[in-house]
Amino acid sequence: MFTGIVESLAAVTAVERRADSARVTIQDPLLDGTGLGDSVAVNGVCLTAAIVDGPRITADVMLETLRRSSLGALTPGDRVNIERAATVGTLLGGHIVQGHVDGLGKILNRRPSEAWDVVTVEIPDDLRRYVVEKGSIALDGVSLTVAGVEGAVVTVSLIPETLRRTTWGARAAGDMVNVEVDIFAKYIERLVADSVERAIAGRITGGETEES
Repeated sequence: MFTGIVESLAAVTAVERRADSARVTIQDPLLDGTGLGDSVAVNGVCLTAAIVDGPRITADVMLETLRRSSLGALTPGDRVNIERAATVGTLLGGHIVQGHVDGLGKILNRRPSEAWDVVTVEIPDDLRRYVVEKGSIALDGVSLTVAGVEGAVVTVSLIPETLRRTTWGARAAGDMVNVEVDIFAKYIERLVADSVERAIAGRITGGETEES
């Protein structure tokens, strides 16, 4: 589990592409001390350290992750947002982020202002029902507050600190970003759907019983 508070910008040092997967190596002083099997969020994607060499770790990226995220487009020299897994004592400065990307969003517009940048992102249409104004969304692993939502277009505001510490400082219109919606919204939808299904099934069963 993560919080969406990016800890550092790591450098991609190698990308090995395979038929149905990829192996990505990233390096950053923050990663020194990472253990084999530890989880690290890379641009919002939870990866497992398969090889550790001081401040450098290598992780395998499966086909499903490549299909749903932007990690398949990484090349050596790219910078990525990284966050180590949360611990019991971690401050929850953002929101609960699983590192399970739901899909890719596209930056439509970026409008700088004196104190922050206003960015609009088009997310997959099937995810818009999970996004509400003033709610939380993770974009490239960064926990952000939804400033506005119209259909599948989400607006967020980026403060200078976020621009300085994350890849958002260099993002531009047309770029693709990893989207993870609030997990609680998905759980609520599932619980409500199951309750409705059971209620309908109960009425049908009850009707049949009365007729018999």
